[in-house]
This record gives sequence, C-alpha cells and structure tokens, in this order.
Amino acid sequence: MTFEELLKVQWSEYAERHRDRVNLLIHIVAVPLFWIGSINALGALLFSGLFAALGGLLLMALSLFAQGIGHDREALQPQAFAGAWDFVRRIVAEQFITFPRFVLSGGWLRNLEAGSR
Repeated sequence: MTFEELLKVQWSEYAERHRDRVNLLIHIVAVPLFWIGSINALGALLFSGLFAALGGLLLMALSLFAQGIGHDREALQPQAFAGAWDFVRRIVAEQFITFPRFVLSGGWLRNLEAGSR
C-alpha cells in the first residue's frame, strides 16, 4: 500500500474510530506533544547527539502511550499493526497528517460534542 493509499484508508475511518470524548481530549493534547518530541529528537540528533535526543524520544513515547489509553476507550479499535514498518507509517500519517486534518475539518469538534462521556 502506498503512503497515499494509507492516508485515504486512515481518513475514511478516522472519525468512526475517534468518538470517545476522553480519547479526543487526550489526542488534542498528546499529538502536539508528539510534534514537540519529534522536533526535539530530530534537532538533538542533528546538533547535539543521541543522548540529547532521548528527551524528545521519551516525549514521543509518552504521547503514544497516552493515545493508546484513549484508543482503548473506543468502541471501534484500531487495526493491529502488521509490523514495525506499518507502525512507523501509520503513526507518522496519524500524527502529522490525519489528526491535524481531522481537527481542521471540524471533525474533532463534532465528535467531541457528540461523543460518549
């Protein structure tokens, strides 16, 4: 599956898999933390070395852990990862493209207002 196809599939079922209010609130905080961690880790790798990147990597891991807790609350669970490469591709797609698109399209707010409590 190409990355473009992955984005289409992820988008087609995203709103349906993100309905729980707590999960939506976790995502609105955790996704930007993932971005900050990514920028920190990449910048540190480029300019300071591996040890300095650990803080960013830890922030990314905590963000994904929190999002996993949120996803566990959903009636419709995410599909299992098919391997490490599938994990990386789907995480990159969700964190940097699909979730921001969901927020900017109004889907996040619609689902928050209609979501389960």
